Parts: sequence; C-alpha cells; structure tokens
Amino acid sequence: MGAEAVSFKQLPLLVPLILVSVLLAGCQRQEAEAPKPPILVRAVDVAFTDYSPTLSLTGVIAARTLNSLAFRVGGRVSERLVDVGQRVEKDTVLARLDPEAQQSDLRSAQADVAAAEAQLRQTTAAFDRQKTLLAQGFTTRRDYDLAEQAMRTSQASVDSANSELSTARENLSFTELRAGRAGIVTDRSVETGQVVQAAQTVFTIAEDGDRDAVFNVDEKLVDSGSAAPPVTIMLIADPTVTATGKVREVSPVVDQASGSVRVKVEVPNTPPAMPLGAPITGTVSAAPRKAVVLPWEALTSADGKPSVWIVDKNSKAVSPRLIDILSYDTGIVVVKSGLDAGQSVVTAGVQFLSPGQTVEIVAGEGQ
Repeated sequence: MGAEAVSFKQLPLLVPLILVSVLLAGCQRQEAEAPKPPILVRAVDVAFTDYSPTLSLTGVIAARTLNSLAFRVGGRVSERLVDVGQRVEKDTVLARLDPEAQQSDLRSAQADVAAAEAQLRQTTAAFDRQKTLLAQGFTTRRDYDLAEQAMRTSQASVDSANSELSTARENLSFTELRAGRAGIVTDRSVETGQVVQAAQTVFTIAEDGDRDAVFNVDEKLVDSGSAAPPVTIMLIADPTVTATGKVREVSPVVDQASGSVRVKVEVPNTPPAMPLGAPITGTVSAAPRKAVVLPWEALTSADGKPSVWIVDKNSKAVSPRLIDILSYDTGIVVVKSGLDAGQSVVTAGVQFLSPGQTVEIVAGEGQ
C-alpha cells in the first residue's frame, strides 16, 4: 500500500470526526429549510381625504403707491426741510433751490414784456393815423396795410413776451418742491448745497391709503393658473392684529439670486397697527384635493423613486409600490396617486422589509 493509505490503526480516530461532520451538515440543512419568522410592523389602510395644504410665509408691509418727486428745474439746493420717515401733508414744501437764476430770468421776461407793449402802443398809434388818413383820402392803401401789419406783429411780440414771462414765473415757483399727496418720506437723495438736475429724483413718498403685503415666494410654489385664494395677514409683533388680503400682482421675473418670485397682496383697510416695513406673516390655504395622507415613516425608495410597502391581506407578504407625491408637510407625506383605497401600507418597520417578506401587523399608534 502507498504512503497515503489510511491504516487500520487510524480508523478509530476518523470515525468520530465523520459523524460530527454529518450531524453539522444536517443541522444546517434544517436551519436553511426553516421558514423565516414574520416581521412585526404597523400599518394603516389607504383612505382618500380632502387635503388642503396651508402655506405660511414671512413678508413686510409696503406702500401701494410710491411717488418719486423731482425738481422741474436744475440748480443748487438751498434748503432741505424734511427727512426719511417724516410724515408730510399735501403741498408741504420739501426742499428749495437757490432762486437767483430764475429771478433773473423773471426780470428779463418782465423787461421784454414792457418793451413789446411799448412797441405795440407805437404801432397801434401809427395804424390809427393811417386809418384816419385813408378815410380822408390822404394816404395810400399800401401804407395802410403796412401799418396794420406792423401793429399785428407788435401784438404777436407782446403775446410771446407774456408767454415767456409766464414760463419764468413758473420756473421760479419750481424752485420749491412740494408733496403732491400726503404720505411718508421713504427715501431722499439730496443735501443742502448739492446741485441737482431737472427731473432728478430727490424724494420718494409712500402715499397714504391701502397698503400691500409683499412676499418673496419660491418659484415652485407659484401657480399662475389657479384662482388666487384669500391670504390671512398677521403682524409678527402682535399676532392679534390681523387682516385679510388678496393677491393683486405676481412678478413675471424670477430673482436669479434667490430663485424667488415677488408677490404683492393688497390689504384693504390696512389696520393702523401695520405701519410701513412691519414684518408680517401671510397664510394661504389651497383648494382641497383628493389625496392620501401617510406618516413620513411610511416613505421609502425603489429604484430611486418614492415608494411604500403594500401588505397583501391574504398572504401577509409585502411588495413595493411606487407613488406620486403631492406635497410634504410636517410629519406627513401627501400621496397624489399610486395607491388604491383599502390597501394596507406599512408605516413602521419598513427598514427591515424585502419583497415577499411576510409580516405581522401589530396594533398600536399609527395603525
């Protein structure tokens, strides 16, 4: 026999080892064939409800109308009489320009009017003489016509001089900048001694009247196709101060930095306790839609898409089901489609499940 042959003397040692190996293999087969025990989970039955999501955003109270004021003539500012935050009434003088140039133009226009009137008196007298002489036959029709033309030219000069005088008087009045309507000064860009140009904005006034609540809304939340629901406005500093508004303007431009859209809500009969710049919150409820509301613990993922585990009520086996999400809210997920009424959805224990796994539904919170 070769060197590798087992001798009879070694058999007593090998037999126990062989028996142990056979017993271990049998135990492993029994364990592999034993069914997996069901996993304890909680579940809820699918039921569609009218879901009306509520959205709350922070904004500020702003003026409905901002009036930008500017001098109609240029010059150097001699007086600035109001400042930002000050309330002004209609026709309140806000600032004055040095009127020296306008006063000089006025005196010049007055002198032009006096000269034109003197010329008119002279040509009128000459015309009257020519008219008398023509009636007596001592002048020609040509001289009469020339005298009449000179008088009419002088009259036109007087009218032109008077128009220039009126303009000079207006320009002198334009050296005073007055408020067109009552309101609050929200901005100024002028100081005493500064030279300003005509039509250069120097003051901005928030006119009295109804105010707007202004919000920066995420672009995804703006639904331009739906009707604008009422918005409940609440003062942050005093939640007892409330008002109801309606969306009146949605900006067509998205802010590139924040990705938000500016929305203005008109607030009729704005409470006096809501001054300009006051921080407020706006709450709006969307129209109700049929949806399934599940606790957020029920949500899982299948192939990178949102899904839930469905329990077969007969076999107690679970299977994944893709769903379409309508919205997320605090502690819940709102499902738009993908589920049928009466189905059982796992709400606790989803992390232990695999397709075909049997489960046992236990009573408790969330069922």
